[in-house]
Amino acid sequence: MSYGKMNTMIELITTQSVKDAEGFANTGESIIATVRAYKEDRHGNESWKNRAVFTSASALFRFRRLPGISVKTNMVIVCDTGRYNIVSVEDVKNRGMYIEVLCERMDTNG
Repeated sequence: MSYGKMNTMIELITTQSVKDAEGFANTGESIIATVRAYKEDRHGNESWKNRAVFTSASALFRFRRLPGISVKTNMVIVCDTGRYNIVSVEDVKNRGMYIEVLCERMDTNG
């Protein structure tokens, strides 16, 4: 993956329970990392046909592995086109260099 193809800035966000001063638990978001990524939207080519198991996935993000950070399916990716729930996380070719994440776009209408 060349650095020139990684032209989308993304934020990895996790939601966590935070207690306020009165002791009530509220859901808060915490930005884990901001990185450059390669983004590919879903379309009808051969590679997306092979990912048919993940029918809800609408986008693919590929970025360099972040040392000390474990990307999980309970995280959210935010970029300039919206918010995405992570459906699947995979190490590309099991080399520990790149992470490939299949995501489902979140409905912003509520």
